[in-house]
Amino acid sequence: MMGAAWLQAPRRPPNVLFILIDDLRWDELGCAGHPVVRTPHIDRLAREGAIFRNAFHTTPLCSPSRACFLTGQYAHTHGIVDNTARNEQSKRLITFPRLLRDAGYETAYIGKWHMGNDDSPRPGFDRWISFPGQGTYLNPTINDNGSTRRIEGYTTDIFTDLAVEFIRGRRSRPFCLYLAHKALHPEIQQRDDGSVSGQEVFIPAERHKRMYAEARIPRRPNFGKPPRGKPALERRIGNLPALGPGTVTDDETIRNRWRELMAVEEGVGRILAALEQAGQIDDTLLVFAGDNGYFYGEHGLSQERRLAYEESIRMPLLMRYPRRIRGGTRIDQLALGIDVAPTVLETAGVRTPAPVEGRSLGPLWGGRQPGWRESFLIEYFSDAVFPRVVNMGYQAVRTPEWKYIHYRELAGMDELYHLPNDPYEMRNRIADPRARAPLGEMKAEMARLLGQG
Repeated sequence: MMGAAWLQAPRRPPNVLFILIDDLRWDELGCAGHPVVRTPHIDRLAREGAIFRNAFHTTPLCSPSRACFLTGQYAHTHGIVDNTARNEQSKRLITFPRLLRDAGYETAYIGKWHMGNDDSPRPGFDRWISFPGQGTYLNPTINDNGSTRRIEGYTTDIFTDLAVEFIRGRRSRPFCLYLAHKALHPEIQQRDDGSVSGQEVFIPAERHKRMYAEARIPRRPNFGKPPRGKPALERRIGNLPALGPGTVTDDETIRNRWRELMAVEEGVGRILAALEQAGQIDDTLLVFAGDNGYFYGEHGLSQERRLAYEESIRMPLLMRYPRRIRGGTRIDQLALGIDVAPTVLETAGVRTPAPVEGRSLGPLWGGRQPGWRESFLIEYFSDAVFPRVVNMGYQAVRTPEWKYIHYRELAGMDELYHLPNDPYEMRNRIADPRARAPLGEMKAEMARLLGQG
């Protein structure tokens, strides 16, 4: 398709391996420039493939984001708009593994589903391994193709074991493996009597519990800053403290998240080794991503996602497929979670069905693509899980230059940021007369993007 001399003609449709990490920030990888976290195996994907440096979620929340990856659709189209138990609805999604299976692929799902609490097998998978709801980090009980069994060990390692086992299986067809880790999501702590304490904790593997003990935590300039000029965040809500220095994420919590990531990092190394041993590594499109961002105290927000600020909507996205992607490719165009499904399907030679709102990223692998998107929609639909964001449903538009956030349920609280001059989103320009023209343009672009859905 791209004609470059270095490209190798695929012998058959590629295997597809999608690795999804829960709550991983875009900047918490070595290949993204993190000064502390060591991720050599994950970094290998960028070194031998492509890193998307401007990749974004269109709904920065677990369940909607996962459905976006699987379907190539915005949340307002696929209908998984929040984290409530949409069990039956999630079984009706037309997902890229389902389409690949129809095209002759052998398919497997391993990990956290999180579009409904029910762990029963979803359509489109020959092998299904999951658990109810959020699961647990230690000694999980899993649903293995409809049969329940308990496995001793650390869940990230167990999922890696099962993924390696699947890769090593004998087959005559290409495979699609969707591996969705529980890490780095917190777990609700239980008391000794089995009751729930309500406190969220991060539980690394035992071998990693002392890593990064002396590490200094890098902080962004908007860390701990009260959200001045952000009326939606300045509201007083019940007993919640005002956002600011007292509501940030503490250092040890961040270290424990990094420690959880280390089991994922080791698992990626084992998966790459298994692909090499099976002679399949160069015939596999490997995609690595996170399902939403995370706040460490930026604007005073702690252990939260959902909002339209950069810390929440930016996404780590790496792809490796040497038959189409030159090693060390760095892509700066706007890439979205909804682009994953059409990218996979196009690379596999499978027709992308309508309505799919994402675009294949394949044309970007070989260089700049004329006419690529210059804007995208971000949307969030209120839920009642976190009091801070109740009645904060929004629609937002981001371009390389501007971001406009419209709160649908909060009158007079919209926000506008000029990103080149204000990358940390600390100066709301919504009432600035000098920003009246770009505000009008952003409102028109929002209407256009919503009309496409």
